[in-house]
Amino acid sequence: MTSDANTALIQKLRLGASISLIALILLALAWETILAPLKPGGSLLMLKTVPLLLPLFGILRGKRYTYQWSCMFILLYFTEGVVRAWSDIGLSAQLAMLEVALSVIFFSYAIFYARLTRR
Repeated sequence: MTSDANTALIQKLRLGASISLIALILLALAWETILAPLKPGGSLLMLKTVPLLLPLFGILRGKRYTYQWSCMFILLYFTEGVVRAWSDIGLSAQLAMLEVALSVIFFSYAIFYARLTRR
């Protein structure tokens, strides 16, 4: 693969990881406040979005180390999505499946970005 093609692929992976992480943050926030909160009016479960902010700036800046550790970190959200998709019903189960999809997308982009940017 040529250097230009490699650079273009790395930029696409970075963009995909950034978009999927931001979408996951917005989904988690909307899910627990508006769309299907555990309690009417929202719940403290919306605080699960706060840890997603930790890797955000490193992901947006393209920091390889952030991509590496966030691959393991995002698996917590994958696990929560699988459990809630299995145990919840209705809209909450559908949102959980979307959380699973976004976490898999982020994981895929981030792991390939980390691999392609190694020295």
